[in-house]
Amino acid sequence: MTDTVVSSATREVVIGFERPFVIIGERINPTGRKLLAAEMAAGNFERVKADTLAQIEAGAHMLDVNAGIPLADEPAILARTIELVQSLTDVPLSIDSSIVAALEAGLKVYKGKALLNSVTGEEERLEAVLPLVKKYGAAVIAISNDETGISEDPDVRFEVARKIVHRAADHGIAACDIVVDPLVMPIGAIGQAGRQVMRLVHRLRTELKVNTSCGASNVSFGLPNREGINAAFLPMAIASGMTSAITNPLQEDLVRAIMGADVLMGHDPQCTRWIRRYRDPAAGGAEIEAARGRRESRRRRA
Repeated sequence: MTDTVVSSATREVVIGFERPFVIIGERINPTGRKLLAAEMAAGNFERVKADTLAQIEAGAHMLDVNAGIPLADEPAILARTIELVQSLTDVPLSIDSSIVAALEAGLKVYKGKALLNSVTGEEERLEAVLPLVKKYGAAVIAISNDETGISEDPDVRFEVARKIVHRAADHGIAACDIVVDPLVMPIGAIGQAGRQVMRLVHRLRTELKVNTSCGASNVSFGLPNREGINAAFLPMAIASGMTSAITNPLQEDLVRAIMGADVLMGHDPQCTRWIRRYRDPAAGGAEIEAARGRRESRRRRA
């Protein structure tokens, strides 16, 4: 059994095969959000604050933090954003950047054990990122592509993931600290993308014995009613062995689908989390009163 432990200064989250699915909130990311990008570049973090609190309120277990703004000082902005978010919540964070200097800037200020997002199978990236993972005692998301790009063959992507796990071991990084992203492709462009990723996730769990994550909304890119596709995809991925995803916790249908999958997979003992979130207190009270009335009626007839 593989458990990936990440933490803030005061709270741990465990990603694991027999654990509840971990929702990593995706909203603190200026990519495709022009207003957020402009605000962050100008030093205005009010929207970041609002997104942080809203995602936690909606049920995110972790938050992904990205500051990829063209022509901006990404290392400085990412470090500042991480410090701000950690002042607002104690959930662990995923530090997300394609720039190695920004990853290290985030790690330097981070309190706890971060999830670094990400490393790929490219030689240059492996040699730049894996030493940081080891130095700062982080866990890392491993994206299953390399110098040849993203293969449509899931077996090729599996071999890239295997390479990353083995290279991480050479740096003294345990497999439990590698969370593989199998790369979810848009189903509208690649009709077999769903089946491919389910097969790959199953192999990653049973053969490499590593946890998995993904950018869940990629599967629905370009399609109408994307939320419906995403909410169908994630329970299927969970049944195949996926253990976490970077996604939008503000979409209630998505969160409900994830929590329902946890119930059906036996990852929510006695359905405790489901009942806590969805039981209607008013309805419960009405049912109790109705039951009491039936008992009183029986007593009078007796």
